[in-house]
Amino acid sequence: MSEVLWRKSRTTARSARLLVGAAIADSNSAVSRAYFAMFDAARAALATAEPDLGQVKRHATVIGRFGRYMVKDRGLDVRLGRELSLAFDLRTVADYEPVMTDLDEATELVGTAEACVDTVEQFVRQAKP
Repeated sequence: MSEVLWRKSRTTARSARLLVGAAIADSNSAVSRAYFAMFDAARAALATAEPDLGQVKRHATVIGRFGRYMVKDRGLDVRLGRELSLAFDLRTVADYEPVMTDLDEATELVGTAEACVDTVEQFVRQAKP
């Protein structure tokens, strides 16, 4: 399961980058894709650490477990937990509110998501026995 989630996370991050870089940029969709890249990386990290932890799909549960099991228990940078929570909030606005996300804000989140996916995957792979 975790390998599929890692692949999905990387692919979704690339999709987010394409959305902000397109001639007609789609900032709301880019924010959503960036968040899901991070969400899938969090699920993959949890599943890699302990398969049962990655089984849950509720966003709040994944975010909470990521903070507890990856950040607190395993020492992953605390900023990654905060960035995941912030991305969730931005995605909620982008997907459900009648507003368009600022392109600069979306571009910044895409960069954050790309870095998050890389950092989390590298951390988990180095820590894995």
